[in-house]
Amino acid sequence: MEERFRRVKDEVRILGVDDGPHKRTDKDVLVVGVVFRGGRFMDGVLSMRTAVDGLDATENLVKMVSMCHFKDLRVVMTDGISLGGFNVIDLPTLTEATGLPAISIMREMPDYDAVKKALSYLPDADKRWRTIQSAGKPRPVETQKGKQIYAQAVGIKWEDAVRVVKVSATHSLLPEPIRAAHLIARGVTLGESRGRA
Repeated sequence: MEERFRRVKDEVRILGVDDGPHKRTDKDVLVVGVVFRGGRFMDGVLSMRTAVDGLDATENLVKMVSMCHFKDLRVVMTDGISLGGFNVIDLPTLTEATGLPAISIMREMPDYDAVKKALSYLPDADKRWRTIQSAGKPRPVETQKGKQIYAQAVGIKWEDAVRVVKVSATHSLLPEPIRAAHLIARGVTLGESRGRA
């Protein structure tokens, strides 16, 4: 079921989620959630750990949302469709379990042939691929003049998802909630944040 926003406010409350850097040999990875009002104000930070190349990303994100004391969250926004390598987020299940629309953001269109090949080395490859497909095909969103990113949206009308992405991309090509989550996760894991989200 798609949520229809009467009007997407400039300060729509978004939980932006990204993981920290990890090695394939790591058991788990730090995941940071940042509560933002649009792309202007950060209100809070949450954290959890999830398995590298595991199958618990969706379940753990549901727990993160449920432990968040900001009860006026309107959207969950993730940097990509997976955490910790190929621990794929099931966007429809996340939306159903939390009652919140989910938007996945990608800087570039994924190379699905390469993704399928990488998945073939993991257990439950077919399940992971079906989960990726359940989010729908990524669509372009122009966040800066002449520059675009890609998004998948579940539980929200596409035009509302585009508005959420645009109002939250205030300082860069990427929306601030996931940019901040990326910087924090990287800084905590490595001791310093550097590079782009």
